[in-house]
Amino acid sequence: MRRRDFISSFGAVTLALLSIARSQQKQKRPLIAWLSSATQAYSASKAAVFLQAMRELGYVEGQHFDIVYRSSDGHQDRLPALAEELVRLQPDVIFAIAIAAAVAARKVTATIPIVSPALADAVHLGLIASEARPGGNVTGIEPYVAGLPAKQMEIARAIVPSVRTVGVLTNLVDPKAPPQLKELEAAARALDITIVTADPNRPDEVEGALQHLANQNVEVVIVLQTSMLISQTRQIADSAIAKRLPTVYGYREHVVDGGLISYGVDLRWCYARAVALVDKILRGTAPGDLPVEFPTKVLLSLNLKTAKALGLTISPTLLFQADEVIQ
Repeated sequence: MRRRDFISSFGAVTLALLSIARSQQKQKRPLIAWLSSATQAYSASKAAVFLQAMRELGYVEGQHFDIVYRSSDGHQDRLPALAEELVRLQPDVIFAIAIAAAVAARKVTATIPIVSPALADAVHLGLIASEARPGGNVTGIEPYVAGLPAKQMEIARAIVPSVRTVGVLTNLVDPKAPPQLKELEAAARALDITIVTADPNRPDEVEGALQHLANQNVEVVIVLQTSMLISQTRQIADSAIAKRLPTVYGYREHVVDGGLISYGVDLRWCYARAVALVDKILRGTAPGDLPVEFPTKVLLSLNLKTAKALGLTISPTLLFQADEVIQ
């Protein structure tokens, strides 16, 4: 083959390969990175909600997008390394399922969009400039509603009208927890109720924390809204029943798994709305231009089977107010 023909053929092949590469690049599916601060089991349950909401918007995994999962399994100290690992993959969106995961992700990227269905105190934590105009690369849903902890304290008194001592199961390494505890303390002072706290920050510390509250003779326990605690719903419910501790929660998932009563937002709605934000980002909207959204409804969920196991009689008023009663 003459040199001129070889160069011509080589050039044609090179152009063809470049064309194929460009075509593949154009057809590359968006990559979503899932970052969870909860246990793998809880993450899997919420991933099912996420994928269903994506399908309802026309996105099928493996056809219209790919997804990679990382979970700290309830250990907050593992989140930074997992966030760095995901950022190295250069995903199109990071879906951080709670505020701790969002904080970890934001510390390692200021450019990759981050969406969370459970933001909390995001302005104070420096994740966004404001709820109306987030700016930057973070947006999502803020399920923590001011005033809910005070209402949960009122519910504790409705369950045990003579209550004088309330236990609070905290998890203060989660950024959502301190504001809740502060509100509960203010509500307790107004009602002349004494608060006793126990602060498990790892899954293997939950049982000991509940035993501490039982040893302090608390009459009702309020469980804070945090990623680690919601991933221990069954363990907390079973332990509370065994220790004869009525429990009040902020998420219905606890009640579905045997907890007594909850008053708070519906996380299913939060995930569906967060997926709508992911859709907008994949279509080209900058996360900083998407206002943080808030739930418009709270749910009162009640487990009558658990009430019976605890020997409690639920007042007709609470039964009437309940949005969901599990028999």
